Amino acid sequence: LDSLETLPSELQRNFNLMRDLDTRVQGLSKNIEKLSQTYMNHAKTYTIAERAEHLENIRKMFEKAKEYGDDKVQLAMQTYEMVDKHIRRLDADLARFEAELKDKVLNVQGSDSESGTKKRGRKTQEKVEKKKSKRGRSMSSDDEVPKPSRKKLKGQVSQSAEVPLLQSISISHPSDVLDMPVDPNEPTYCLCHQVSYGEMIGCDNPDCPIEWFHFTCVGLTSKPKGKWFCPKCSSERKKK
Repeated sequence: LDSLETLPSELQRNFNLMRDLDTRVQGLSKNIEKLSQTYMNHAKTYTIAERAEHLENIRKMFEKAKEYGDDKVQLAMQTYEMVDKHIRRLDADLARFEAELKDKVLNVQGSDSESGTKKRGRKTQEKVEKKKSKRGRSMSSDDEVPKPSRKKLKGQVSQSAEVPLLQSISISHPSDVLDMPVDPNEPTYCLCHQVSYGEMIGCDNPDCPIEWFHFTCVGLTSKPKGKWFCPKCSSERKKK
């Protein structure tokens, strides 16, 4: 771009020179026309020497005009080459600038892609950690003794998980529960009024005050087929 600063002044100088050459050629053309007209009007009166002299003057003027014309053409070609040289230089600079810009864009995209990969990696790691945390909480909750829900359908059997501290102990009778650490706020069930443990079954009477019973307390070893009613509800149904 710095080289373009001198281009306007150089063009102006060349154009002024070409204008000056045009002016000289036009002056010579007028002189040639006058000499030619004079020669044609007085050719018969001129001697051979005078004719030769007039013709020589006209020829010299033509040669001078031709020189001016050649100089003008040469100057025009120089001006064209000068402008063309600057155009080629600008094209080269533009191509280099576009290449540099493309490299910068690729570098930015590469850094963005790398940053996005790192972000996705962090998000994936966070998801894995969340899953591990949820799995840990799930495993922790599975270790607790589940409480039978009163919203379960009647007749469903609930298999309570074993307490971790008593995993090696087989609970077969409500009296064994007395040795277990019991939360005073935990609800009690069954005829024995103890907390939930082992396999339990729900009474199909929707008005049953107890609802859930231990298999061992009601003399069951497996889930019965069809509807099942607790001893109290069965006796009341027989009375009806």
